Amino acid sequence: MKKLFKNYTYEFDKNERKIIINFCKQAIKQLDGDKQYFADVNSFKSIMNKVNDSSDEIKLTKDESRRLSVQLKENIKHIEKQMKNSWFLKKWLYKTVFNQYKSLLEDHFSN
Repeated sequence: MKKLFKNYTYEFDKNERKIIINFCKQAIKQLDGDKQYFADVNSFKSIMNKVNDSSDEIKLTKDESRRLSVQLKENIKHIEKQMKNSWFLKKWLYKTVFNQYKSLLEDHFSN
């Protein structure tokens, strides 16, 4: 049975906060120039501001949570493809980012 209401309050540790902040900065740089992604850029800016706050609990809106989880899933898929076609050193570098994103997604954004 599906839950009617979902809680969008998260508690991230220090390392997870850094990962999310860097992830949001990267997404903003990629999407900032295109007017088509105006809503995405605003969502990632809002997420970054909320994560930068010193409060223990971070309350995201449904839209922010959905955009962050979808973008994390897409990046995980992309990194997996890159790892399959790369040599040892590049694969080793991708593996750390892959593990960080995957653990963040599984710990906080899994359904």
